[in-house]
Amino acid sequence: MTTRNILYSTAVLPGLLCFLACARPASRANGQAYTDTTTIQPAVITEQVKFDSDDPAIWVNPQNPARSLVIGTDKSAEGALYVFDLEGKIKQVVPNLQRPNNVDIAYGLLLNGKRIDYAVTTERITHKLRFYSLPDMQPIDDGGIPAFEGETGTQYRDLMGVAVYTNKKNEHYVIAGRKTGPQDGTYLWQYRLTDNGAGKIKATLVRKFGHYSGKKEIESIAVDNEAGYVYYSDEQYGVRQYYADPEKGNEELTVFGTTGFTEDHEGISIYKTSPTKGYILVSDQGANKFHIFSRSGTTHTLLKVVKVSAGHSDGSDIVNVPLNNTFKHGLFVVMSDDRTFHYYRWEDIAGKELESAPIKK
Repeated sequence: MTTRNILYSTAVLPGLLCFLACARPASRANGQAYTDTTTIQPAVITEQVKFDSDDPAIWVNPQNPARSLVIGTDKSAEGALYVFDLEGKIKQVVPNLQRPNNVDIAYGLLLNGKRIDYAVTTERITHKLRFYSLPDMQPIDDGGIPAFEGETGTQYRDLMGVAVYTNKKNEHYVIAGRKTGPQDGTYLWQYRLTDNGAGKIKATLVRKFGHYSGKKEIESIAVDNEAGYVYYSDEQYGVRQYYADPEKGNEELTVFGTTGFTEDHEGISIYKTSPTKGYILVSDQGANKFHIFSRSGTTHTLLKVVKVSAGHSDGSDIVNVPLNNTFKHGLFVVMSDDRTFHYYRWEDIAGKELESAPIKK
């Protein structure tokens, strides 16, 4: 999932309060990460999808944040994209998708002479990227865009992870992952998005990059637009970091989170407290926990581990903006294996140990 570029300035929600868990002890003793033994409860649990919830993305409504949406995948051969409101109610279903795996959203792509927001999902069975305009969820891809063309073997084309990178020139790129792939540094493929001349999306391959341990698979991908980095979970190995800009090359910058995980490294979400600071949240799937690392640069210190009530969490997404009276410091959405998505308040995740993004009135 992409982490949004900006820290919103808003006067929508005056008098915001920070509901911090007052009973929690000081966070880090002797340089050790603080482990919160409390199971954090969601503020909202969505209505159930039909088959298998897998990955969410959050669209912030620029005119009215309280009418923002959560887009979630229902991963099945007869799958769909589900659109939820901030109360977790199903507002729309986009059906007939063949095993949609991950989803991401982005803002302001120039298409047919207008700037549009959109969602992109990976359709594993057809090996296609699917694009939909937001908030109306209308297809803008002429039936889908093939990915990993020319690769031999179906498993090398089975789409899984996806994230959008938007640079300072407002150029849009999709970074796609797959069920399995080579270990030679070409696991991920990056595509530049443009108008195809008929008001639909065109995707042009611009680079292949990304090492793979061979231990399991790579699913979760997240982009930090402001910092210009892409992260992905090499499951049972660690989180890898690269430059998101293809012109900066394919050097691996670091690998972190290589110890302390119970099972798979899964969903990655990035909460920003400033243009350069904040937190990277990585799902420890088998433990129903998230490991929270420092965001800045290429040295990512483990700061805190939190346990959530969402079961066997796979995908997640986060925003740092005030949305409504429930989510005053941001929204953290986590997939749960009971066919739902859980909405958490950032202040419940942060506790006394972590900061919240500043709110400007």
